[in-house]
Amino acid sequence: MGQRGVNMKEEKKATRQSYGEALVELGKQNSNVVVLDADLAGATKTEMFAKEFPNRFFDIGIAEQDMMSTAAGLATCGKIPYASTFAMFAAGRAYDQIRNSICYPELPVKICATHAGITVGEDGATHQMIEDISLMRTLPNMTVMSVSDDVQTKWAVKEISKLQKPVYLRLSRLATNIIYEENQTFEIGKAVQLGEGTDGTIFCTGVTVAEGLKAQEILQQKGINVRVIDIHTIKPIDKEIIVKSAKETKKLISIEDHNIIGGLGSAISEVLTEIYPKQLIRLGIPDTFGKSGKATELMKYFGISADNIVEQFVNL
Repeated sequence: MGQRGVNMKEEKKATRQSYGEALVELGKQNSNVVVLDADLAGATKTEMFAKEFPNRFFDIGIAEQDMMSTAAGLATCGKIPYASTFAMFAAGRAYDQIRNSICYPELPVKICATHAGITVGEDGATHQMIEDISLMRTLPNMTVMSVSDDVQTKWAVKEISKLQKPVYLRLSRLATNIIYEENQTFEIGKAVQLGEGTDGTIFCTGVTVAEGLKAQEILQQKGINVRVIDIHTIKPIDKEIIVKSAKETKKLISIEDHNIIGGLGSAISEVLTEIYPKQLIRLGIPDTFGKSGKATELMKYFGISADNIVEQFVNL
């Protein structure tokens, strides 16, 4: 478990941009890394890798199912494939191939899905993938990660290359605050505790970590001290930090840019039910499809903004 104080920067960057940059650096270090995309290299930022290593980049076209099967084939030949497209197409359209061609034989394919959640914004409900964490974490052999900022994304892209198993890495379109210093250490399966508050815990993942930290600051001004837990690895989840926070803090809230069914809140609830029963307030998309609109406005509409977290703590 990592633990640190809070010093969130004003600078913002989309994790998909960090992903593209990290792929180039990883490609320089490991010649077995190959990248596949489905006609979205400009949006997923894999175009950076394509420009640097054209012979190790494969644009499969608008054929996401083929892309996953091709990635599986490359993995059997000793390559480390990073397969990228929007989360809607990766986890949704290609679910069968991920299940049977990647997870069942436990092949080290890295599925890096950008544009996840309602924060895709104006693209609307058809492109707002809010079920992917639920789908991916139920698959045997799959590691599921959702990163929060530039530093964490670059660490994750490099670290997952070492895993001899499938990984689903969730990335966002929305630019978010840079949270961590360059020397921050992370570990797959171990969450990061931000702050020492005992009045409550805010469990977050991905784009909602920045919202949790904003809420933490507002609450502190009201005399309410909370800790923020960045759960960047949803599977395997950090049971130890969940139980520790349940024992040490009065109120528990989870917040995610995902359906509340099957996502981060559900995963935390499973841990609490089995080990240390305690009420958890789950903030997320309430069993409905998304809507078209600006990302920040949608976060407020669906109750996953800092203001909503503050309201929940004040009124709990």
